[in-house]
Amino acid sequence: MSDTTETGLARTLSKRDTLVLAFGAMIGWGWIILSGTWIDQGGPLGAIVAFVIGGLMVGVVAILYGELASAMPLVGGEHVYSLRALGPLGAFVCTWAIVFGYVTVVAFEAVALPSAMAFLVPGFDAIELWSVAGDPVYGTWILVGVLGTVFITALNYVGIRPAVQFQIIMTLVIALAGAVLIAGAIGNGSPSPDPAFTAGTAGIFAVILQTPFMFVGFDVIPQSAEEADVSPRSLGLLVIAAVGLATLFYIAVIWGASRALPGAELVDSTLPAAEAMAALFNSQTIGQLMALAGVAGILTSWNAFIIGGSRAIFALAESGMLPKPFAKIHPEYNTPSNAILFIGGLSALAPLFGEQMLTWVVNAGGLGIVVAWLLVAVSFLVLRFREPDMNRPYEVPGGTAVGLLGLGLTVFFVYLYLPGGQSALLWPYEWAIVLLWCVLGAVFYAVSEGHSEEHEQAALDRIEQLQDG
Repeated sequence: MSDTTETGLARTLSKRDTLVLAFGAMIGWGWIILSGTWIDQGGPLGAIVAFVIGGLMVGVVAILYGELASAMPLVGGEHVYSLRALGPLGAFVCTWAIVFGYVTVVAFEAVALPSAMAFLVPGFDAIELWSVAGDPVYGTWILVGVLGTVFITALNYVGIRPAVQFQIIMTLVIALAGAVLIAGAIGNGSPSPDPAFTAGTAGIFAVILQTPFMFVGFDVIPQSAEEADVSPRSLGLLVIAAVGLATLFYIAVIWGASRALPGAELVDSTLPAAEAMAALFNSQTIGQLMALAGVAGILTSWNAFIIGGSRAIFALAESGMLPKPFAKIHPEYNTPSNAILFIGGLSALAPLFGEQMLTWVVNAGGLGIVVAWLLVAVSFLVLRFREPDMNRPYEVPGGTAVGLLGLGLTVFFVYLYLPGGQSALLWPYEWAIVLLWCVLGAVFYAVSEGHSEEHEQAALDRIEQLQDG
């Protein structure tokens, strides 16, 4: 039987649950629609090399998270580390930034689900209501997006166990589809006619730019750390293992798809991975299996980011940095119920705005994620310098050097979003979304009771209790 932490959350997640939660968060919908682009831009081998490099880059950040999560296995992840290292203001900026990223991913999935249904169901685009930025908004899209939101929100509301059990089932569907793709590539595929490296280092770099954001989700483990019934050291290692598994998955998809069709044909397909599966088995029906795996990827990512985002909001409210109602724990289900409803409510609005609006939202949210990663790297270095004797059940070898490497990488990630960077946000649309989120955070912070030494001491006491076993 599970126990309950001082915050009221239930410690019920096993090692397997925790690993699947993060892995499912990372392998969402992107690989279904982008695998052809990766092969076309970098070549089959170039795209694989790009994901090896990208996995190592994100892996450095994950290693920093691993040490911090093992030392401070409390709900909120980034919030706890940055609070101890940078103080209340730094903690608020860091946590509000990661919440921004999570909310935008959840909003995206509310539109990705009907877009997947449009591929699977002929004539799905029906009852055009209005258009946003030139893209039509259909009544069927709104209905499916809202129903999906209600389902995922309710699933999380009634307990983390049902949410994780659902995550395991959906991840098994994705794994099955991946295994079938690899089997088809081995038995029926042929070496790709494309050059191994389509555009040399330029092609590899073009794919590398996309990889950090295909790995977003490993940090869901630290967010739900207080609900994991595993040792602190294991918690740290699970963060790193999740990134490794996602890297292998992406490499397998690229290799399998490249043996099915040339990159130019894949990139012209609506769902390249499904098209590759259909070509390998000469069957559109089997190709639909991969499309269903894509739907499963949408649901695993959606589910995990509601879990992570609600815990981050809960941690902010528990520290007095957001209005107190967000810190409510449901008396029966042991979930941060108001935080879950807040994220669910925001995502239910997403299908009303069409696909173009959601592209702007997701791009803007990416900045929030990399800003949080940057502040976690800073927190890692500050704590290594200021508290060298902190109990670290998992300790990064060569910690300071790795921390500096992580800092450099996260600065680079942030640079990509700034004017002049390869992924620079659009003015005024995407920057306006960032500004609105900042204003909302400032308003919430202003009407909250405010962080105090009592809040900080309570968090420190919980850390010591957990470390003492």
